Amino acid sequence: MKVLLVKDVYKLGRAGDIKKVADGYGRNFLIPQGFAVLATAGAMNQIQKIKAQAEIRRTAQNTELKSYADAIKEVTLTFAAKAGDTGKLYGSITTQDIAAALTEKVRYEVKRQQVDIQPIRTLGEFTAHIRLTMDLVPELKIIVHREGESPDGKAEEEAKKAKRSKKEEAAPAPETPAAEETTPAAE
Repeated sequence: MKVLLVKDVYKLGRAGDIKKVADGYGRNFLIPQGFAVLATAGAMNQIQKIKAQAEIRRTAQNTELKSYADAIKEVTLTFAAKAGDTGKLYGSITTQDIAAALTEKVRYEVKRQQVDIQPIRTLGEFTAHIRLTMDLVPELKIIVHREGESPDGKAEEEAKKAKRSKKEEAAPAPETPAAEETTPAAE
């Protein structure tokens, strides 16, 4: 089925493009949602008008959301999660969690569909892309650390050092036999 896109569609094309899509995708999603119309002769005559309107709409959205994109670039989200000894999380940090935390930080509602990252299942630093528009896709830094630790992991190192020093103080050092007894005196 050939359709004429009326609005920008992520991973498909921009408004005014003619695309060949699966019948079900066009009939059940694109056309009912208002993203596309059938590519008929009458619709083909309106390509230039659709492209011009889309360009105006795209420019307006980009200028409006530019300040939010700049704010998102500067945000670092940190999540405390329970994890095993190998660093694998019990559960995961999902796009919904990231969207909720980001909405709280920048005071702009980010939907989970706009967050472009697979669910996070390990400790560490990650980068997510937030799709505000097709042209504005700022990066977001995400840090996942163990519960009860600081995000940089220094608390764990300090705890291990403290345990080692306590063990060394508690256990007396084994005494070595005197060197004179094992080696004969040379005269």
